Amino acid sequence: MTKIRYRKSSHTVYDCKYHLVWTTKYRYHVLGKKVGQRVRDLIREICREHDVEIVKGHVGADHVHIMVNVPPHLSVSRLMQHIKGKSSRKMQMEYKELNRKYWGRHIWARGYFCATTGVVGEDQIKSYIENHSDEDEDVFTVA
Repeated sequence: MTKIRYRKSSHTVYDCKYHLVWTTKYRYHVLGKKVGQRVRDLIREICREHDVEIVKGHVGADHVHIMVNVPPHLSVSRLMQHIKGKSSRKMQMEYKELNRKYWGRHIWARGYFCATTGVVGEDQIKSYIENHSDEDEDVFTVA
């Protein structure tokens, strides 16, 4: 069985892991060797700035996969805004050939994929809540 390693901040103990995937605009294969390594470094830098732990990551030719542990005060949409915005801006400043392909100032496609992950499953949490209450406490479900 996997032991859960919780992260801590001043008033919070958490384990908020997400699997995130996003693609290049038009699925162009522009994340080759140099550009792909730079994107990886930028993602690491941005995550470090926001206290986001990268559990695992992969940069493909036209997409990025990362599994991250995010502090609860930071929403996934805000994290993606930081990663995609800052990396796009820096990549276009550093690699002028991207400006010819992406004249609209964005190298990333508009959306992204997000799924939560975790060691403890939904059924385990429901069971814990149902069996954790005292006799005088009420267990409720939302219809």
